Amino acid sequence: MKKSIILALAALVALPAIAAAQDFIQIKGSDTSVNLVQRLAEVYMEKDPATAIAVTGGGSGVGIAALIANKVQIADASRPMKEKEYAAAKENGVVATEIAIGIDALSVIVHHDNPVQSLSMAQVGAIFRGEISNWKELGGPNMPISLYGRQPNSGTYVFFQEHVLGNKDYSAKMKQMNGNAQIMEAVGSDKTGISYVGVGYVFDDKGQVLPGIKVLDVSAGNAKAVSPLVKENIKAGTYPIARALYQYTNGKPKGNVKNFIAFILGPEGQKVVEEMGFYPVAGQYLENNKKAGF
Repeated sequence: MKKSIILALAALVALPAIAAAQDFIQIKGSDTSVNLVQRLAEVYMEKDPATAIAVTGGGSGVGIAALIANKVQIADASRPMKEKEYAAAKENGVVATEIAIGIDALSVIVHHDNPVQSLSMAQVGAIFRGEISNWKELGGPNMPISLYGRQPNSGTYVFFQEHVLGNKDYSAKMKQMNGNAQIMEAVGSDKTGISYVGVGYVFDDKGQVLPGIKVLDVSAGNAKAVSPLVKENIKAGTYPIARALYQYTNGKPKGNVKNFIAFILGPEGQKVVEEMGFYPVAGQYLENNKKAGF
């Protein structure tokens, strides 16, 4: 990760020189995707040294705003663009084109010592709206629930609010964190904590769940609660909080941008997606990608 950050910062500092000498791709956006896309960029640049890629986070909203302003070649987003964002892009002469590069199973996490093993979507929504405030209401200990979440510029914040909270407000007591890593640290040190993170952030380098946290099974309706850590649950569509990770470009990708995205969607790139703890593009997303030329 440190190597990725250094590469990205170095590329940004040297932007004028790089732009003059090489093909340059600037990518900004989702903090859920940032480590993944930095790794993809590293692997791609080893294959094609003539292309320089700088990848930074800041949140899906930040990346989409940069694309609308035509300041980046690619915006990373962990949520679909909104109609008003498409309209703003069009007004500025930008034709936003959507490409799915992987699947994320948004994971509900608690402290490792919490005895609760599973929750329903309805319960998770009620927790984050502040309607359930003590773990004893869920079969856990008599302790108040500490809520941790993302900030409003985060695509994860927006997706979770829409799909889990039913477009209702988060509890005012939720502590807003800067990113997935900060959430993992907070919940891992708080026995009463609960939050949500991209599935790629719950694993260590050996593919094991990081110490200090537990990933809960989640159910929808009358269905059985299932884990986001099992690939088959994502492929079968039985895990209820799965979503695509997107990249947006101005028009159908061309040149070095198209080459990079084609690499991501190819066998080698999708292998990196899996190595980083996410899941390959499948189903309807493959069909949608054809509209963008892939």
